[in-house]
Amino acid sequence: MTLAVHEMSFEYEKGQPVLQNLNMDFSAHPVIGVVGANGCGKSTLFKLLLGLHTPTAGEVRWRDKAVRYDKRSLIEHRKNVTLMFQEPEQQIFYTDVFSDIAFSLRNLGIDEAEVFQRVEKAISMVDGQQFADKPIQYLSFGQKKRVALAGSLVLGTKYLLLDEPAAGLDPLGTRQMKALIRSISLSGKHVVMSSHDINLIYDVCDYVYVMNDGGIESQGVPEQVFLDKALIEKVGLEQPWLVRIHQELGMPLFRSEHDLSEASPLKNVEKECL
Repeated sequence: MTLAVHEMSFEYEKGQPVLQNLNMDFSAHPVIGVVGANGCGKSTLFKLLLGLHTPTAGEVRWRDKAVRYDKRSLIEHRKNVTLMFQEPEQQIFYTDVFSDIAFSLRNLGIDEAEVFQRVEKAISMVDGQQFADKPIQYLSFGQKKRVALAGSLVLGTKYLLLDEPAAGLDPLGTRQMKALIRSISLSGKHVVMSSHDINLIYDVCDYVYVMNDGGIESQGVPEQVFLDKALIEKVGLEQPWLVRIHQELGMPLFRSEHDLSEASPLKNVEKECL
């Protein structure tokens, strides 16, 4: 296990647990989703994985060793694990795109020639070439999200934590974010994401943890987890629409709208006409 939590608990105030006895392995699947109602502990979990909080009990593990919390160890840990916050303004500090993405590299004393190469690569990874020269104040919300994502990628980290990556995005922006997540995963990085957009989770994740009251209520592949309607309703969520039409209309269980479209009778007629 490269990144995992073992018997981990956390509380902000003594006697008021936020997370309880979590065991989670984030290395077993390329894209892992963490879902649950507001207040279930998802954002706190991400902050613990990044080392912003110290577990009350148990541990965060990196390569089967407990993460240490001295300054030097945390700097090394965050070269391997980075977090993109829900609101891009939380991690954008400069008025121009290049300087903002380059900030962490320059802070580490990286040679300027290498900084340029790595920033350009990060901009390319988020398909940001068309707005890279614009002042950040003129960027759309979705473009700012991509700048924040590039800032998380520029260190070459192995694990990318995404807190509500599609929040605030329009349908086009959500489709672009899906494509970016798939592209990042295909590049060999692991993605761990939380989202209230259950359809997004169902579409892009290979494995899902369902959290409830600070613990793990269920886990497994999306098809298995989201077919359990009683469980999903118990934790205050809704089933993905593709799962609902499977159960309510008897259609095959598709993983994406694209798969549904490809299997539709009209699509087959269109192919025959061609």
